Amino acid sequence: MWIVELAFTEAPERLAARPAHRALLTELHEKGVVRMAGPLPDDSGAVLVFDVPDRSELDRVLAADAYFTTPGVAVARVREWAPFLT
Repeated sequence: MWIVELAFTEAPERLAARPAHRALLTELHEKGVVRMAGPLPDDSGAVLVFDVPDRSELDRVLAADAYFTTPGVAVARVREWAPFLT
């Protein structure tokens, strides 16, 4: 699995792009690709957990969602994660 941490800044484009992004995340969740996703309580960013086999597949998934390159959204950190409980 992979943890993707996002950082947000104030940009109207971010809020405008969010509905389509959330719809795509919902589709990916139904397929088992997104395990969890949500904003931080202070709306300074978000955390997403992806269940994909490797970094290249994660990069492909991220590239398919324009939200990750929208003004006001930055991928702050990507980490591989090996949970022992799910």
